[in-house]
Amino acid sequence: MASVVGVDPLGVALERARAQDPAGRYLEARAEALPFDDGSFDIAVLFNSLHHVAAARMDEALAEAFRVLRPDGVLYVQEPLAEGAFFELMRPVDDETEVRAAAQGSAGARERVGASARRRVARAAWCTMALADFEAWRRLVESVEPARLRRSTPTSRSCAPRSSGSARPDGHGRVFDQPVRVTLLTPS
Repeated sequence: MASVVGVDPLGVALERARAQDPAGRYLEARAEALPFDDGSFDIAVLFNSLHHVAAARMDEALAEAFRVLRPDGVLYVQEPLAEGAFFELMRPVDDETEVRAAAQGSAGARERVGASARRRVARAAWCTMALADFEAWRRLVESVEPARLRRSTPTSRSCAPRSSGSARPDGHGRVFDQPVRVTLLTPS
């Protein structure tokens, strides 16, 4: 039977996860300092999260993920690219062009994650984000990092899902494409 542990540095994100899945196991920790023994997991997943680690610490986060993997384990890294309708929607609030590029570079550089690490697969894929209206977008932005909206003054004109010509209607709002790159790595 599989055992899953969710890790996030933000207590508010963990509260939401626990509310949605009270039986789940969630821990507050940073990717570069995981509270697990060496070789504890078959799979480690960094799902749209490496770019939220400080660029100077991304290599540490990947090294930590490898540390907690068993020798035959797999590290799944999914990172959004700095392109697509959803990226453009978010750009006025937080332009992640540089951090997304840094995350792509870290996940793809074998010498950074360990000399024995092997990159098995790297491929482009698409994710979509459906948003009903401006308030749905605002809740999403705040849920990832509450300070984001305080650093800017987004308005419904500049950021509202209905204003994006590159999004498509879905009957409940608009759907925004977000290209991602998936990389599978093994410790050896």
